[in-house]
Amino acid sequence: MKVLITGGCGFIGTNFIRLMLEKHPDWSITNLDKLTYAGNRLNLLDLEENEARYSFVRGDIGDRDLLMDLLSGKAFDAVVNFAAESHVDRSINDPAPFVTTNILGTQTLLECARQCHVSRFVHISTDEVYGTLGNVGQFIETTPLTPNSPYSASKAGADLMARAYFETYGFPVLITRCSNNYGPYQFPEKLIPLMYMNAINDRPLPVYGDGTNIRDWIYVDDHCLGVELTLLKGREGQVYNFGGDAEETNINVVKTLLSIVGKPESLITYVTDRPGHDKRYAMNFALAAEELGFAPTVSFATGLQKTIAWYESNQQWLNQVQSGEYKNFMDRWYKERS
Repeated sequence: MKVLITGGCGFIGTNFIRLMLEKHPDWSITNLDKLTYAGNRLNLLDLEENEARYSFVRGDIGDRDLLMDLLSGKAFDAVVNFAAESHVDRSINDPAPFVTTNILGTQTLLECARQCHVSRFVHISTDEVYGTLGNVGQFIETTPLTPNSPYSASKAGADLMARAYFETYGFPVLITRCSNNYGPYQFPEKLIPLMYMNAINDRPLPVYGDGTNIRDWIYVDDHCLGVELTLLKGREGQVYNFGGDAEETNINVVKTLLSIVGKPESLITYVTDRPGHDKRYAMNFALAAEELGFAPTVSFATGLQKTIAWYESNQQWLNQVQSGEYKNFMDRWYKERS
């Protein structure tokens, strides 16, 4: 199978590419990534230099000419769209890039894939499109979309565009929505890597509000397996929810992390809650279990231990991402090969 992955230098895309190449010797993967601040080419540089089944193309999913050249020239069997602006706080500060990439970029990618007769298109979304839950209940695939941040609104718009391409054109789109991911290669603006970095450097750990907001956590490899099952077995036009069956308050996540790394809870600093902060997410993945055979395999306790162990073994990666050394390294790398 020939697969085009968009946004593959990001956190989830990186893990997906590595896992799929490991599991499927007959797959070849092309990774299209714009390399914005959270897209790290170093994540997959070993594959780029040593794996013939992997190739990288730097580009934007909003670039129609590039997409048409790429999709018409390589006859891909499938597209998996991870490309997105994805940080809520950044979307509050400036929604425009989120609309441009997540809505307009997704539409451009859908249209080019349709014109090039791609036979499978998996669009990766988020539980945040559903809005917020009270103390009970779970999101199901037919829960109305009520996004509360510019980020989640842009993802909901992309989901609806993907749905429209199935309903209007019969284009074989599938949509996945997942709860909070964590694991290796996550950019250190997200909760777990941010708290880890602050903790090991004895800096304050900022927790929004009273820390009682609840998230359902899923280890990134489990999410990647869900995407793989959707690609291989999912019904065209269907939405599939994925979750880790692991609801935790933000403050409990932070305290557990501090305990693992041996740092005091006195580092926790409560800060003013962000606007539109959803109170609780919880995903019902019964449909994915029934139709795809999906089930999370990594508990939150195990996954958090594995994640912290990865950070501890990859301090150079964390330092490069934070210091800007990554950009300098890649500039040198491009120059040497140009």
